[in-house]
Amino acid sequence: MSTVYALLFIVATIVLIVGLARKIIQYTKTPAPLKIPTTPAPVTQTGVVLRMFREVVFFESLFKGTKWTWIFSWLFHVGLFLVLLRHVRYFIDPVWLPIELIQPFGKYAAFAMVVGLLGLLVRRVFVDRVRYISAPSDYLWLLLLIVIGLSGMLMTFVIHTDVVRVKEFFLGFWTFSGGELPMDPVLLIHLTLVAVLMVLLP
Repeated sequence: MSTVYALLFIVATIVLIVGLARKIIQYTKTPAPLKIPTTPAPVTQTGVVLRMFREVVFFESLFKGTKWTWIFSWLFHVGLFLVLLRHVRYFIDPVWLPIELIQPFGKYAAFAMVVGLLGLLVRRVFVDRVRYISAPSDYLWLLLLIVIGLSGMLMTFVIHTDVVRVKEFFLGFWTFSGGELPMDPVLLIHLTLVAVLMVLLP
């Protein structure tokens, strides 16, 4: 079973990297003949960089548009960012100091991530104009991320898995030196859904 999951993550990683690279190339080659600046638009390069920073980090336009969506979106993205940083410890040895310092924050950031996702799901279900434009895939993405988050929280706070063996498996995965994955059902569900997410994301 460990070999099966190693092969699964090799395929998922290749699909993720190649798929994202193809999408980036596609976006760079797609012409954008109609430029629609959002006023007041910055007129200097520094202004453009600052505005992009505010949009990427703080979702400034979304904040101006709808506060509830901004709250749930920001909770999800910040929570996901910290959770991903916390997971870096499974792929490196020794663990870098910044990653060690982020561990307690990343542990509880999972709650923010799941709350944000649940808020966005409730919005899609109960807000008429959002439900009208929602496709089935919009709900499936949210449900997939919610189950990934909940299964991760379950392993962290309720049904503890052998994280030492999990780390040995992923270190062996990157170095092709092997490693046995614990056969915990919740862990296997979590990893399977993460692999599905990696394949679908591009």
